[in-house]
Amino acid sequence: MHFTKMHGLGNDYLYYFGELKNPEKWAVRLSDRHFGIGSDGIITISPSNKADFKMRIFNADGSEALMCGNGIRCVGKYLFDKGYTDKTVLSVETLSGNKELVMKTSCGKVAQVTVSMGKCEVKTPVTLDTSYGKVTLTPVSVGNLHAVIFVDSAEDAPLTTVGKELEHNPYFPDGVNVEFAEVKNPEYIRMRVWERGSAVTLACGTGACAAAAAAVKAGLALKNSDITVELDGGKLNIKISDDDTALMTGTATTVCECEVEDI
Repeated sequence: MHFTKMHGLGNDYLYYFGELKNPEKWAVRLSDRHFGIGSDGIITISPSNKADFKMRIFNADGSEALMCGNGIRCVGKYLFDKGYTDKTVLSVETLSGNKELVMKTSCGKVAQVTVSMGKCEVKTPVTLDTSYGKVTLTPVSVGNLHAVIFVDSAEDAPLTTVGKELEHNPYFPDGVNVEFAEVKNPEYIRMRVWERGSAVTLACGTGACAAAAAAVKAGLALKNSDITVELDGGKLNIKISDDDTALMTGTATTVCECEVEDI
């Protein structure tokens, strides 16, 4: 069984072309960073009758995710670099709808990808009770659900306490990704994330879009403006348009090729 390990700002997945039997078991086994290859999950790529290609995302705990912003950039690089397509504009089917990718190449390889992530639905902030006190957050849907918490210091964000607990808060029956966002100025956000099904990760593309959209809604950032979102693994450029559509631009990197035995 052949997998390609790739990452977007350190948010790493194992990529497989085709349909996997028991993808949930593969994800749990191979994502383990001591007894497997090590990753935040597995992404499968296959032909689609609704778009150019289709992707499915399985988190490290085996659960299936609706969308992954860092992952879809790597999907575009995978398909172009390996010769599955010669297009630099692709549509990719996901569980949160079709997404358009525009790829910038250098020396015959994809270096950067811009993804139209669809509309961000920013809801009214809510205050929830946790074991650590009351927490006010802004729910945001970017095809998948996020809880954005504005903080004074992202470096001191309680990822493994408040973030971990909120993932399974009854307010979010299907779980939620939790972002701690420090708005340094209208064009710069420092953000850290607890991802549903994968715990702390170095980056989250949909989370970066959610944080930017929540900041715009709160009057802390502007629409149609380039917003740099700095994550633990690097920086993404996010632009929120007048109709609340998010454009995300960032890198995609191939790490290695992996051969593994069948389960």
